Amino acid sequence: MKKPLLIGVVFVVLAGAALAYFYFAPRNDGASQGTTTAAPPARTKGKGGSDPNRATPVVAEPARVGDINIFLNGLGTITPLRTVTVRSRVDGELQQVAFTEGQLVKAGDLLAQVDPRPFQVQLMQAEGQMAKDQALLANARIDFERYKTLFEQDSIAKQQVDTQAALVRQYEGMVQTDRSQIDNARLQLTYARVTAPVTGRLGLRQVDPGNVVRASDANGIVVITQVQPIAVVFPIPQDNLPQVLNKSREKEKLPVEAWDRENRQKLATGTLITVDNQIDPATGTVKLKAQFGNENGTLFPNQFVNVRMLVDVRRGVTTVPGAALQRGTQGMFVYVVKEDNTVTVRPVKPGPAEGERTAIEAGVQPGERVVVDGLDRLREGARVELAQRPDSNSSTEESRKGRSKKGP
Repeated sequence: MKKPLLIGVVFVVLAGAALAYFYFAPRNDGASQGTTTAAPPARTKGKGGSDPNRATPVVAEPARVGDINIFLNGLGTITPLRTVTVRSRVDGELQQVAFTEGQLVKAGDLLAQVDPRPFQVQLMQAEGQMAKDQALLANARIDFERYKTLFEQDSIAKQQVDTQAALVRQYEGMVQTDRSQIDNARLQLTYARVTAPVTGRLGLRQVDPGNVVRASDANGIVVITQVQPIAVVFPIPQDNLPQVLNKSREKEKLPVEAWDRENRQKLATGTLITVDNQIDPATGTVKLKAQFGNENGTLFPNQFVNVRMLVDVRRGVTTVPGAALQRGTQGMFVYVVKEDNTVTVRPVKPGPAEGERTAIEAGVQPGERVVVDGLDRLREGARVELAQRPDSNSSTEESRKGRSKKGP
């Protein structure tokens, strides 16, 4: 019983000593323990550590007075003015093909030759028959003159004279028929030479020499398309039709431009020649046709092009870069730089656009500066610092000089 009591007394004494040491011992700071106490974070001057009163760098450009061209745009298809399937007009063996596929030909150029010998024989037969009938006609006329003399002498009957007169008219009809047979034989002989009916570009050859061709062949010999001049057919919305018709009534030829599919390169310039006579009820559009000279051959049949047709010119309007226009809950607006280098939000009414500039019908006056770059950091009344738009050439030169200073 004495041993457990002794152990308890020792435990209480040790606990009291430890408590007294913890309470009365001196406290050490972080430096004595080899640690550093972090200082409280410094107070920032704005969001992200930036000064809210600092001017925001922006690029601004003045509103200008200029002309704006109003275009109607559409997707058009190049269409040849004429497409002709060249066929032989007579039946016979194709002796010669006198063209190269894809060749540009003029109207009247020889394209192919059909064997002409059968038609030469028919011509000779017709000429021989005509010579025979002409001889019979001449003899009948001599007899007719003789019979008239005998009738005047009361040597023959009137009936015999009338019969001879009818025989003369019969032979005259035969000679006229022979003459038409000769003309037909000569025409068939001409048709044996297959020539180009129009000026244009030839397609692929559909038949080779040595084959027998017929006028009823569906594919013909070759297809020729007229490409100089050439046309483009494109649709416009029916709401724009009155504007186009008013220009047409004024006998004004509207200029039309054809651009490539990416709208980067202008292919040709032409004029509007006609408007379709009905509106497509499925799309609400009407088709227009424009004509291009196509002297350099850049337009090809069935090619898709972007079409721009100039319908009007707005002269002396206020214009701003399209990059300055912003859309908000109240509509379109721009940031205008005031004289004290602060910006204000200005609602605007934009008009038609051409390229990088847009007409402003209300809200901005000529000469006022509008922000075109740095818009995402602006708010009403913000101070701005005007900067120049970076130039790609100068940036490239500066980077090159910087690399040369750093060395390899």
